[in-house]
This record gives sequence, structure tokens and C-alpha cells, in this order.
Amino acid sequence: MSHEDAQPVHDNAPDMLERFLVGEEYIADHPEIVRRNRRAMELADRFNRVWASDPEAGESILRELLGGIGENTIVRAPIQIDYGTNLTIGSRTFINFGLTALDVVPITIGDDVQMGSNIQLLAPTHPLDSERRIAGWESGEPITIEDGCWLGGGVIVCPGVTIGRRSVIGAGAVVTRDIPPFSLAVGNPARVIRALR
Repeated sequence: MSHEDAQPVHDNAPDMLERFLVGEEYIADHPEIVRRNRRAMELADRFNRVWASDPEAGESILRELLGGIGENTIVRAPIQIDYGTNLTIGSRTFINFGLTALDVVPITIGDDVQMGSNIQLLAPTHPLDSERRIAGWESGEPITIEDGCWLGGGVIVCPGVTIGRRSVIGAGAVVTRDIPPFSLAVGNPARVIRALR
């Protein structure tokens, strides 16, 4: 493929927004995509500034920012969120300082999940073909953290990964593939080292 072939022919056409919304490969320069991203960054910034002094106001901002959040869930500032509307968090979940969630496609965090500090949930992906990547094409693969999981500090979850219910991911692990339910996984790349009850 030549570099010329890789150049997008879209001029911010509505097609890019449609592709983004249905999870197909897209270029993120459509005005509505840009607007949604800026809205999320502004709301996350507001949350980060008010949460410590007014947790109730912070929770109200989260309800505006996210696609859904359950009862008795705590999210500690600061957070960095790409779009917000694709991120849902269940009930009785605790998320410690420094969550980064790049939710270009759905990221689902279940009920009763414990997440340590500085966790990255990275749903975006880019073409391996350098010409398409340079031309700005990108896409995403959904991430799911099922009920009852515990992710240690600094865990990175890569695009397309599902972490099965009640699994534990050791601190600093890089999760590149699905983890079965009731598993303990550690390392880079994360590997299951034993089953849990």
C-alpha cells in the first residue's frame, strides 16, 4: 500500500462519526468526536478539582461523565477518561487514585471490584501497517472486568481483554489476553499462576 493510498478521504465526513460509534476503524478528527473527548476531559478535570473537598459534588460529576455507575461505588481522584460515555462501573466497586480509562469502545467494570492506584484500561488500538497508522486510523476493542475482581496497583489492561469474575491481577501486571474466572495472574505479560476459590 502506498502512502497516498493510506490518506483518508473524508474531510470530516459523517461517515467517521458513524464508524466511531459502531466500533469500526476511524479517524478521530470528526468535530463531534473531538467535542465528546473535550467534554470528557473537562468533566474529569472538574471531578479531580472538587472530589477531595466535596465527594458528593464529585459523584454528581461522575454520573454526568460516565455511561453508568452503580450504588455505593467510590472512585478517587484523579482520573483521566477519554470519552466517559463508554465507561460503566458497577455497584460497591472501589477505584483508587489515578485511573486512566481510554474508552473509545465500551469498558465495563463490574460489581464488587477492587482496583489499586494508577491502573490503565487501554481500549484503543492502531494498525500495524505504518502507513495507515501515520494517516491517523485507529479503532478499539472492548475491555471487561467482571464482578468481584481485584487489580493491584499499576496494572495495565490491553485492548480486547476480559478478566473473569473474582480473579486477582498482581501489581504491575500487563494483561494482554483474557484471564479465566477465579484465577491469580501476575507478570508481563500476565500469566495465570494458580486457580482461586
